[in-house]
Amino acid sequence: MVTAAITAGLTLPASAAGPEDASVARGGHGATQAALDSVVREGPPGGIALAERGRTTWAGRAGTADPATGRKPRADGRFRIGSITKTFVATVMLQLEAEGKLSLDDTVDDWLPGLVAGNGNDGSKVELVRLLNHTSGIYSYTDDETFKRKEFSTDFLRHRYDTWTPRRIVRLAMSHRPDFAPGDGWSYSDTNYVIASMVIQKATGHTYAHEIEHRVLRPLGLDSTSVPGTSARLPGPSGRAYSKLTGELAGPGEPDSAIYDVTELNPSFAGAAGEMISNNRDLNRFYRALFSGRLLKKPQLEKMMTTVSIENVPNFSYGLGLMKMTLPCGTEVWGHNGGIQGSISETMATADGDHVLSLNFNGDWNVHEQRVVDAEFCGS
Repeated sequence: MVTAAITAGLTLPASAAGPEDASVARGGHGATQAALDSVVREGPPGGIALAERGRTTWAGRAGTADPATGRKPRADGRFRIGSITKTFVATVMLQLEAEGKLSLDDTVDDWLPGLVAGNGNDGSKVELVRLLNHTSGIYSYTDDETFKRKEFSTDFLRHRYDTWTPRRIVRLAMSHRPDFAPGDGWSYSDTNYVIASMVIQKATGHTYAHEIEHRVLRPLGLDSTSVPGTSARLPGPSGRAYSKLTGELAGPGEPDSAIYDVTELNPSFAGAAGEMISNNRDLNRFYRALFSGRLLKKPQLEKMMTTVSIENVPNFSYGLGLMKMTLPCGTEVWGHNGGIQGSISETMATADGDHVLSLNFNGDWNVHEQRVVDAEFCGS
């Protein structure tokens, strides 16, 4: 699930940043800390960020992890990463291609005949690559008004433990006409990645969660990262997560409107589009490994970083589970953002993985997370 319309700290060796000290911000990285503070002043209760460049690490924090107790955020705190999940899914798909288990030129019908059908949808015309770069034209189920009411309005409080299966999600998407014919445009669709997870299971005989754990999490030692399935619990250490439940994910929210604790939820409604849990250190490690070539062979990494331009959105393009942005200072960064109820996150890195930033805010209204990215990579 995409978080937003696409529209100061002492630098320390990585080993010196203590797990509970997320506020080593008193010297360098002043612009990044100031941006983190400003986002919290205008919206969410708290935020954390972790930047790494070469062998140095900086961690920052602002606000609270739990307004009820005043507890401060922890640098190693876990959170729901939303659509950052998509980079993990695309990585597995590209690994399977390198192993000859599938081709991104295969169609959805080659693997899941009849799944994408009805109302003008035709899985025989949707190649797998179009799922990963959002050129399939398949409607995003998260745009469905009934879905949004159940999950993003106060109705969520009655439905937070409901279970959604991938087939139920795709059926909902198929009740809508496609946005355009495959390849004729670009439109961000969470349905694409739910379908991709079903292809992974058909090609391997295992769930996409199993494949991510086996191929990415264990080899990289990402011990704070998990694919929770239907588990509603957010494992510790973690803060609480809050939403104004406006009916739109990441909506602005009225200043004095009610705030709800949404920490516990069954994330199956997000599935492979955004259900994973992680922390900033694990996300930095993942993207550094990805861009350094530890996870993908060169042809697959080049394919992943081949992007599609988006009409009327300058300085932004989309690869396979990856966003590319050119920042105001001209620096080019790669990564993904992610949003789910009560949690807005982003990871961005230079193409060589040498400089990487991950961040999270524990509220989903009026969050301007890109401000922190701009400050870290541009210094203002």
